[in-house]
Amino acid sequence: MSSESVPQHPRAHGEAGTVPRREHDMLGGVEVPGEAYYGAHTVRAMSNFPITGETLSGRPHLIRALAAVKQAAAVANAEVGALDAELATAIADACAEIRGGALHEQFVVDLIQGGAGTSTNMNANEVIANRALELLGRSRGEHTVLHALDHVNLGQSTNDVYPTAVKLALDAHIAGLLSALAGLREAFTDKAAEFADVIKMGRTQLQDAVPMTLGQEFGAFAATLAEDEQRLAEARLLLHELNLGGTAIGTGLNARPGYRERAIEQLRRLTGMATLVSSPDLIEATQDVGVFVQLSGVLKRVAVKLSKICNDLRLLSSGPQAGLGEISLPARQAGSSIMPGKVNPVIPEAVNQVAFEIIGNDVTVTLAAEGGQLQLNAFEPIIYRSLSAGLDHLTAGIGVLTEHCVRGITANRQRLAETVAASTGLVTALSPALGYETACAIALEAHHTGRPALDLVRERALLTEAELRTLTSPAALTGRRTP
Repeated sequence: MSSESVPQHPRAHGEAGTVPRREHDMLGGVEVPGEAYYGAHTVRAMSNFPITGETLSGRPHLIRALAAVKQAAAVANAEVGALDAELATAIADACAEIRGGALHEQFVVDLIQGGAGTSTNMNANEVIANRALELLGRSRGEHTVLHALDHVNLGQSTNDVYPTAVKLALDAHIAGLLSALAGLREAFTDKAAEFADVIKMGRTQLQDAVPMTLGQEFGAFAATLAEDEQRLAEARLLLHELNLGGTAIGTGLNARPGYRERAIEQLRRLTGMATLVSSPDLIEATQDVGVFVQLSGVLKRVAVKLSKICNDLRLLSSGPQAGLGEISLPARQAGSSIMPGKVNPVIPEAVNQVAFEIIGNDVTVTLAAEGGQLQLNAFEPIIYRSLSAGLDHLTAGIGVLTEHCVRGITANRQRLAETVAASTGLVTALSPALGYETACAIALEAHHTGRPALDLVRERALLTEAELRTLTSPAALTGRRTP
């Protein structure tokens, strides 16, 4: 394939006017911007996959993970005698720079790509190779000295590098989400303590049920988030089983004996992740993406439950006059271009939409996982994009919900006291003393007449005041017991 058959692209990031250089791959010659650290494979990928506009440069976790894998591989290859020590040092040093944040703008291929991640792997190989050449005092493109495939990719395949890097990257994303969940859980816990003495009506099927405290309601939100933190931490550990060293299909072809063990050991050292292990069956591990399906399912669980919490916050704050109006959310912006004074629950609404996205992403991950064939799943790029986007958006959404909504929620105490006093739900607390039939008759009359149920009980002298006080005390109504 000649360079004329490759579409021209804007210059790479760098100084304008740099003289292009000529590189080649198995398909022929390619013109590469002179200032670019990437090479021929990356240029072709830029032409082939102008799909989302989202490039690797927007995923720093993945770039750092790729660099860590390449650095670990270079050191391991040197240790087993497969790679010259000087070349290995240059490659490792280039990788260390990238892990520190350098050259991320050179990772330019689209997140969605054919080839099971080959374009991503080659983008990394080329950038690392050209930077390593500079560290050796050479010029970019001098691949007879240090080659992207022969040296940077030595003992590797996209099929073990890409999933390994994806797992390391997702682990970093999860760390951020766990921190955000912990912050939201703590905010709900604080509100639970603040509202511990506020009696309200609980509801089932949107109908009055029995009394509870607003603190109990918010405490339940905290408890459900704690459960999700545990499930997410469990799914995170599953990412730590790697197929690095399996090369193309898990047989380890072209990798030196001892390389796999040393590469994993170096990855542990570089990442600080002591729980990284090699899969006991590399052929199975190379074709299996079940860990991503598991993680996606946990993310969907978190999203669904968080969306339900947001629904509850919107219901509880509805009104302010004609709705439930039990709590007030912080006013963040004007709610209408036509209705003066209207304020909408925009923060929970935004988080609801993030949840909808993650639920849709789970379908994408499911189909991509099912679509794998024989010894490899070709669709890991869309799996990574779906999971990383969901993790990032969920982390950001939870942070917004915590700081811009939950921490500023207030209880409308008078409104709550009035609804409790007027609700027929109080009769349930009297049912053991009155008997079900009598309690039902009181509840129906209260509902039809609008009179408080307690007034009807007093009027009929069904219970003494002392008995009423005991049965309707906060401790009796809410299950709280004084120590």
